[in-house]
Amino acid sequence: MFFIGNASTMLADNVEHVITYWVMFQKFHSPELGGFAVISHWVPFLLFSGYSGALASRHDPRRMIQLGMLLFMSVSLCWGVLIATDTLQIWHATVLLTIHGCAGVLWGPPSQLLIHDIVDRDQLPSAVRLTATSRYVGTLLGPAVGNGLMLLLGSSHGLFANVAIYLPMLLWLWRAPYGPRFRHGDAPRPAIGGLADAIATLRSIRGNPIILSMTLLAGAVAFFVGNAYQAQMPNFATDLGHGNAGVAYAALTAADAAGALCGAIMLEARGLLSPRVGTALVLSMLWCIALGSFALTHSYPLALIILFCAGFLELAMNAMAQALVQLNAPSDLRGHVIGVFGMAASGLRFVSGITVGLLGGLVGVHASLSSAAAALFIVIAVLSIWQRTRQRNG
Repeated sequence: MFFIGNASTMLADNVEHVITYWVMFQKFHSPELGGFAVISHWVPFLLFSGYSGALASRHDPRRMIQLGMLLFMSVSLCWGVLIATDTLQIWHATVLLTIHGCAGVLWGPPSQLLIHDIVDRDQLPSAVRLTATSRYVGTLLGPAVGNGLMLLLGSSHGLFANVAIYLPMLLWLWRAPYGPRFRHGDAPRPAIGGLADAIATLRSIRGNPIILSMTLLAGAVAFFVGNAYQAQMPNFATDLGHGNAGVAYAALTAADAAGALCGAIMLEARGLLSPRVGTALVLSMLWCIALGSFALTHSYPLALIILFCAGFLELAMNAMAQALVQLNAPSDLRGHVIGVFGMAASGLRFVSGITVGLLGGLVGVHASLSSAAAALFIVIAVLSIWQRTRQRNG
């Protein structure tokens, strides 16, 4: 049920993105607004992931996730009303995008902590990968469902219908047998106190090279690229598509998610790619190459193939980095460590809205994405050399 709830929530999240990104592109034709969509979505993670992770370890993560679901539903309703009444303005979009980002903070870190209540330690890598898989299932189906709702119901009514897709997670969490009342010998821990305590947590884990290197990797990926290219998919679809750019847009988005889903099934079924720092770094560099190639290609069929490969690599590297952090986090600091990892992996994605989105408004999204991928590749290569040097010296 946790798998289904996460998949349905990510499905609804992506349905909203598919519809609203397309409406914004058609109405405003602004790459800068696409960049702001990324910035506003991830700045709340940077500011509040620490609080969210630690509060979830102190209180009931189920209720925090439910509050996030209610915010998601409210945002979809507001989008639908504004589109139906043809009163949508840029400032409306900026406010709703920001609230959507805040809702994500209430869902992300608490859901990662809830995994520890559901499975034992030896099942954790698989559980993390399956949780990531559930989100990619939603990402895969989101473009198809979102475009289907737009065709059948229109943009506004499609968003109204989207509200119901959040309900499975909201309702299941009401009586799910997990959380503080069901834990044994796991005393509440004080909530993190903001940036200062986040820095203190980083200092406490700097002696753990695995957590430190994976947190740095996640931060670098978020900083340079993140998922900012997703908000620019309408632009890529217009440049690469044949005939109907809307269909091309859906196919490009689905190809990325399909690669991730296939990767998850293959890795989980065969038990491949055990969590290792070196493997995570290599997968990350290959992902950079894939995204750079996608940005530079002029062939639509080749773009689909490259995005499929990129999705496979992204799922593998993200799940591996997250599993390594959770496996090596001290139990008394787990909420803090996950919160700090979330600040790096999600919060720093707001910068990618600048490096890919806002810069794309100046030089074009193809040039901005390829440049960001190249810069990230160099940073990961340096991190890999540092990690190997420290391993030899340690």
